[in-house]
Amino acid sequence: MRAIVYTELNAITLQDLPVPDVGDHDVLVRTRASGICQTDVEVLKGHYGNSTFPLVPGHEYAGEIVAVGSAVTDYAVDDRVVVDPNINCGTCRACKRGLTNLCDTLGAYGVTVNGGFEEFSAVNTSNLVRIDQMPFKLAALAEPMACVLNGVSRVDVSGTAMIFGAGPIGMLMAIALREKGIDEVTLVDIDAGRLELASSFGFATLESAAANTDPYRHHFDLVIDATGVTSVAQGLINNTANGGQVLFFGVCAPDAQVQISPFEVFRRQIRIAGAHSLNRNIPEAIDVIRSVGPDIGRLVSHEVALDDIPGFLNGTNREGTLKVQAVW
Repeated sequence: MRAIVYTELNAITLQDLPVPDVGDHDVLVRTRASGICQTDVEVLKGHYGNSTFPLVPGHEYAGEIVAVGSAVTDYAVDDRVVVDPNINCGTCRACKRGLTNLCDTLGAYGVTVNGGFEEFSAVNTSNLVRIDQMPFKLAALAEPMACVLNGVSRVDVSGTAMIFGAGPIGMLMAIALREKGIDEVTLVDIDAGRLELASSFGFATLESAAANTDPYRHHFDLVIDATGVTSVAQGLINNTANGGQVLFFGVCAPDAQVQISPFEVFRRQIRIAGAHSLNRNIPEAIDVIRSVGPDIGRLVSHEVALDDIPGFLNGTNREGTLKVQAVW
């Protein structure tokens, strides 16, 4: 079978691999749609996770079951599923508190074990969620939507919101906030095309420049970074209203730091939150995607063959993209 393989840091190849064996409690999923995430790029650079190489990346994927292990009774051949990639121990303090995404030994399909950028993937049944007749293209958005919903769960969803970054994650965040009841959501970006798309979804937009954002100083009840740009994260509090909230959601470099005045946080009663990954909430994500309907599929800008994916992972073809998916 064809697969994308990270052979070492910053090295991508296309290889023919054997179809993986199916364990007793596993199923064999034929991948039908698999999305690129910035995390895939960070894994390639060695900036995220505890990956060892070689590795098949891809943690946003959906497909159909073509074989089941000997002990599998709750899934069958031809079931349509999406993969919940996180692999947690279930016994550490975080897991016992229900924070499986903060597991001491957290792993994931596509990060620490082979994932969705291969034709067939062996997946434990505990990491599957049925999608019924949802198109695979939409189901593959469930993982990033679940991450966004985990972020939303860390804040009080009320009032007004500003999101820095109108890429796929920023757009999914805006959609999730609207589904949760925030009607006034403003997206900020440097990309005019992304802002145009955001406007077509009914969101307010601002081009990212101090002259445009300064009038909104201390204005929004919730301000979110969905860029992973340190300078953006540094300035979130400037646009946060008194008594408001800041959510660090973009993936900044591990060694990046920002300066925040403790006095300002104290005096203006600002709450600061962070959110990492998803937390066994794919079913909720599927429900939100169904509620939004097929229009959410417009966030997928490119559906390409597996052979074309390396160019998007290494940055060659990234200009003008939103969510990029390999499809079969």
